[in-house]
Amino acid sequence: MTAILYVEDDARSRKVMNLLLRGSTGLSEVTILENSEDFLTKAQAMKPAPDVIFLDIHVQPHNGFEMLKMLKADPMLKDVPVVALTASVMNEEIDQLRQAGFDGCLAKPIDADSFPETLERIKGGEFVWQIIN
Repeated sequence: MTAILYVEDDARSRKVMNLLLRGSTGLSEVTILENSEDFLTKAQAMKPAPDVIFLDIHVQPHNGFEMLKMLKADPMLKDVPVVALTASVMNEEIDQLRQAGFDGCLAKPIDADSFPETLERIKGGEFVWQIIN
C-alpha cells in the first residue's frame, strides 16, 4: 500500500492531483493539505507514513523549500522522496530545487497520461525531473 502526501494551496491543482492519485493509480492512502500550516505534525501523524511527498513550492505559511528542510531534519521522514510541483519552471528555480535537496520536480499542469508511470519511477527511488510539458 502506497501512501501519498500532497501540499497544495490551489483548489484546481488539488482536484486534478486527487483524480490522478485515486483514479489513474488507484491509491486510497492519499492525504492532501490545502496549506502548510502544522505541516510537519500532520506528516508525522500519517498512518501509514507517506511513501512519497509532493510539495507545491509557492504555498503558505511555509513554502516548499521550508517544508523540505523540516522533512530532511525529521528522523522519521528524512528518507521519503520529496518532489516539487511548480508552474514556474525557469532554469534558475530548477537549480535551486536541486541544490535544496528535492528528489525531483514535476511541472504543472501534470501530464495525466504519464503520471502513473512517473509515480512508479519515483517510488522506485528514481529522481524524476519533468520540467517541460
